Amino acid sequence: MILNRRHFLLLLGASVGSLTLEGCALAQNNPSPQNTSTAAPSPTEKSQAPSYAIALPPLPYGYDALEPHIDAETMRFHHDKHHATYVNNLNAALDKHPQLKGKTVEQMLQNLDGIPADIRNIVRNNGGGHVNHKMFWEIMKPKGGSEPTGALAAAIAENFGSFADFKNKFNTEGGKRFGSGWVWLVRDKDGKLEVVSTANQDSPISAGKYPIMGNDVWEHAYYLKYQNKRADYLEAWWNVLNWNEINKRFEQASKIA
Repeated sequence: MILNRRHFLLLLGASVGSLTLEGCALAQNNPSPQNTSTAAPSPTEKSQAPSYAIALPPLPYGYDALEPHIDAETMRFHHDKHHATYVNNLNAALDKHPQLKGKTVEQMLQNLDGIPADIRNIVRNNGGGHVNHKMFWEIMKPKGGSEPTGALAAAIAENFGSFADFKNKFNTEGGKRFGSGWVWLVRDKDGKLEVVSTANQDSPISAGKYPIMGNDVWEHAYYLKYQNKRADYLEAWWNVLNWNEINKRFEQASKIA
């Protein structure tokens, strides 16, 4: 199956919920009434924020909603500090090249060679960090877990043998990622599901692969609770998965021609 680049980008915009740079207000200026996880910016910050700035999305649940599997303090600094820093760094870089404001972050990651050299690594690292984390918050929920259903369950069985085999492969790949990075379930250019890992904040999008789900294995994602026991974190993470959202991402991926 040949990946249609235009269709790929359109679907990324639909499933990842990408924000175009033009016309996007900062999330802090219009927070969700159900979430107070992000502090409002100061008047100075508001006045300096460009109208096309990339937004830091609010968490779709409270800091403590994923306990006991992911603790509130980790969620607080992971979202409010780490993700916010990626957003701020990306916006600062894009201020230097306003011609990019009509592109989504996913489009920039899909064609990094087309990004000006002076900000290419910033977009790769911080744009990847933003997109990766936006997905990360969305595919988790309180009282999650269980197993996928429907077409995704069938595809996992076809590609990996069983859900148990898939889960084991996913955890193994996440555990052996040296240093910082992510472990992913992706759809490749031929329509096959793969488990892969990437370094740092690299996105599978840059390799032409569609990220269906991914787990953050940077130490900041788990160290307060699990210390050096990454395997324990990887196992616990399955208890907070939002399979409804992951199924939606798979459905979007499956529409790629």
